[in-house]
Amino acid sequence: MTTTDPLQPAHGDAADIKAIPVRHPGRWLSTVLVLFALAMLIRSLINNPNYQWGIVSDTFTTHTILVGLSHTIELTVLCMAIGIVGGVILAIMRLSANPVLSIVSWVYIWFFRGTPLLVQILFWFALGALYKTITVGIPFGGPEFGTWQTKDVIGVYMAAVLGLALNEAAYMAEIVRAGIMSVNEGQVRAAQSLGMSRLLTMRRIVLPQAMRVIIPPTGNEAISMLKNTSLVSVISYPDLLYAAQLIYSRTYQTIPVLIAASIWYLLVTSILTAGQFYVERHFGK
Repeated sequence: MTTTDPLQPAHGDAADIKAIPVRHPGRWLSTVLVLFALAMLIRSLINNPNYQWGIVSDTFTTHTILVGLSHTIELTVLCMAIGIVGGVILAIMRLSANPVLSIVSWVYIWFFRGTPLLVQILFWFALGALYKTITVGIPFGGPEFGTWQTKDVIGVYMAAVLGLALNEAAYMAEIVRAGIMSVNEGQVRAAQSLGMSRLLTMRRIVLPQAMRVIIPPTGNEAISMLKNTSLVSVISYPDLLYAAQLIYSRTYQTIPVLIAASIWYLLVTSILTAGQFYVERHFGK
């Protein structure tokens, strides 16, 4: 004798079920609207003569633009390297049990994150108006080791590096601090119980694990740094944007030249984005 489970459908019921997919009219309507807007944009880019794509093409590989691009990349790499190193030091100071180090780090981060980057660049460029000379020595009447004119030490290039790198260090400090705090404190205590110093524990145990948290925002910061280098054009540093300004101030072709510079920014940003993807995948292991 066989019995049927009342919770199971009868043998022929499965064929009688007709599944009706849920309709999404809003999804199709939004798709049509987006495609229509994209078609209008492409049509405008092709048919609008004011874009002057011939001038864009000619400007794209001019010597002035390429030199400006090389300066932009150089400034991005150097300032990011200084910012990362400075951020690690500031993060360790912020997490230190020493209250003096912790407070100094907090004040630094508070100041450089709380003031506009453009103002900081202008401040370093105009530092000579505040301090005519820079003296290295022991304070309060001690011996002096050397004195230099501020305008000779901090020129346009140094002002650009100081403005970008010191600002970046403040943001990197918070990123590194978040990564360090994401590592279980028990691992730190275990390393200390094995006799490892705090610095060795940080280098061998904490930072390698914190990289999974640190890398994604650091990649974003590198992309932001690339774009922020355009701010140094206000102090006449010959970066990519300043090179474009030099060209269109002479030819009066403002829009085509800016489009050529923007395409270079997009290309370098795309390369950085691809590099960030592979670095994240490496540390994600």
